[in-house]
This record gives sequence, structure tokens and C-alpha cells, in this order.
Amino acid sequence: MDAAAVEHDIRRWLERAVIGLNLCPFAKAVYARQQVRIVVSDASTPRALLEQLGEEMALLRDTPAERVDTTLLVHPQVLDDFLDFNDFLDDADALVEAMALDGVLQVASFHPDYRFAGCAPDDADNLTNRAPWPILHLLREDSVDRAVAAYPEPDAIIERNIATVRTLGFDGWRELLEE
Repeated sequence: MDAAAVEHDIRRWLERAVIGLNLCPFAKAVYARQQVRIVVSDASTPRALLEQLGEEMALLRDTPAERVDTTLLVHPQVLDDFLDFNDFLDDADALVEAMALDGVLQVASFHPDYRFAGCAPDDADNLTNRAPWPILHLLREDSVDRAVAAYPEPDAIIERNIATVRTLGFDGWRELLEE
């Protein structure tokens, strides 16, 4: 595994898709202020990943938001099967509760094969949560609340994102993320 290449892929995805397509209207500001921590995990088992996730949660809990507002824990060597990844999210949520961080942190998920319940694998709607590598995204609930409160019509974000990726389609998505 080449951690620098993985991070490069993630930055390209952030810059071109997440920020470039405005899939997350809140990402640009924290990315520009260098408050996004990108960690490429060397975990090769779900247990090792869960331990590292706990370390990253503790770091985010103990670090001022002005220094690190959000963390992307990229794990290229484990949970490459989407169903395994999806099952692991229950463990991630249980860890949030076990660390008494419920209401403080939340875990969002991205995966190369992300599939929403009720969607076919080739449904373009899935692209909104697809990334080049599996990612556990740690978000501060306070930051999310502030961003949503300041954004006009936050409920429209999901609908706009789906329209954007449907228009782009799979070929456009691939082109967007190519070198």
C-alpha cells in the first residue's frame, strides 16, 4: 500500500467531487482552512481498524475544532467488501456510544461500492457516497449543527446531490476522478 497515493486519491475526490460538485457545501471552508485530517490507516483487520477509529475519536474529542474540525479515516486494506463495511458501521456507532461521544461525534461513511438500501448497484444515486477508498468520516455534531443552521434550505442538499450525480452519470464520475 502506498499511503501517499491513497491520500492523493482522497484529496482529488474531495477537491473535484465533494467540493467541486458542491456535494457537501460545508466542506470547502474547513478544507481551505486545513482543518480536515486525512489518516490513511495501515489496519488489516476490522479489530485493528476499530482500535484506530477509537484513537481518532479521542484525538478529535481532545483537539480544538480550530485545529482539526473533521477526520477522514481511510482504510484501504480492510473492509473492501461493501457488505462487511456496512456491517462494521454498527461497531463504529457502538464505539461512539462506548466512548460517551454520542451527540458529540458522528460517523459518516463512504465506499467505492457504496449502495443505498433499495438502490441497485448501478444506480447513479449511490455516487453521492462513493469514494476511491473506504472512509470513516468523523464529524463534530456542533460543527454540523452550525453549518446546517447557516445554510439556506439544508433539506434540499440531498435532492440536489442526487440530481447532480444522475446528470453526471457513471462515465462522468469516472472522468471527474481520473488523473
